[in-house]
Amino acid sequence: MPRQAAPLPAPPPERGEMAEVVEADAEAEDQEERWARLLPELLSDVVRRVEASGCERWPARKDVVSCACVCRRWREAAVAVVRPPAESGKITFPSSLKQPGPRELPMQCFIKRNKKNSTFLLYLGFTNSPMDKGKFLMAARRFRRGPHTEYIISLDAEDLSQGSNAYMGKLRSDFWGTNFKIYDSKPPYDGAKASSSRSSRRFGSRRISPQVSAGNYEVGQVSYKYNLLKSRGPRRMYCSLECPSAQETWENSLKTKFRRPIGPTTLRNKAPRWHEHLQCWCLNFHGRVTVASVKNFQLVASADPSDPAGTVDEETVLLQFGKVDDDMFTMDYRQPLSAFQAFAISLSSFGTKLACE
Repeated sequence: MPRQAAPLPAPPPERGEMAEVVEADAEAEDQEERWARLLPELLSDVVRRVEASGCERWPARKDVVSCACVCRRWREAAVAVVRPPAESGKITFPSSLKQPGPRELPMQCFIKRNKKNSTFLLYLGFTNSPMDKGKFLMAARRFRRGPHTEYIISLDAEDLSQGSNAYMGKLRSDFWGTNFKIYDSKPPYDGAKASSSRSSRRFGSRRISPQVSAGNYEVGQVSYKYNLLKSRGPRRMYCSLECPSAQETWENSLKTKFRRPIGPTTLRNKAPRWHEHLQCWCLNFHGRVTVASVKNFQLVASADPSDPAGTVDEETVLLQFGKVDDDMFTMDYRQPLSAFQAFAISLSSFGTKLACE
């Protein structure tokens, strides 16, 4: 067969074309400098007006994010104006997903499960309607790793791998499916050591903090205790978590500074009561859960035996998760939990638990 001639290289741009390219680049840089040269007071006022102009909910809230994407100075102004979820009750930036939720009213979310591809999508709920489309927050996919099961958590529903720029962390189970470890891609505090050699990777542009090395840092554990009553009794859950401090400033949360370790937060499932008339175990989910399931749970703070004053509030539900349809679940969380931690704990309820069923 005759050989095909190699394609000729494209001719270099003419002098005039090169000049146009240089001029276009210079014009773009000049335009960016023009935005950045706004007076700090004027810049803050612009962002404050955008924040107050009906941007309470998504998709209108994307205007605030657009302001933060103009340049570094606009980002700093947006950070100074927009308050964290603990204060505002709003999720704005990706970093909000790893910040504590509000204290008074829970952040209402829901999870959609796809059994065909073993994926779970987390959405911020706008209404209590089952037809609510919500705002997409995170996604997870279940993988089998030998005797273990892993749930990879990502900002991108189409790219669910540890090598992704959108990788946020993972949940890993033991063989029995009763003990789980939660790993964060971001160090929880200064000096934290990664438990994976992947720490040499760098966050991409969509990372929570682009300057921080990406690894797997253990930030929590979830365990399900053996159920002596078999299928008649509810599961018993215990969680130990490194929760972000509510006092940590919003500015530091978006930079490379991290808090000191403050000790783990311990949670346990709220004990249900036996309903004689219905002949089943019951919990009050205040209308947020409509289908009976062994997966349903409510977590409260666990009392500290070393605290004789009993300052821990054991009645306030910090995380509740429950079924509303075949593949639809609600997830409501509040301080000190973040959306990422609440999602990871909720994922642990899926799958077979050999010692609990």
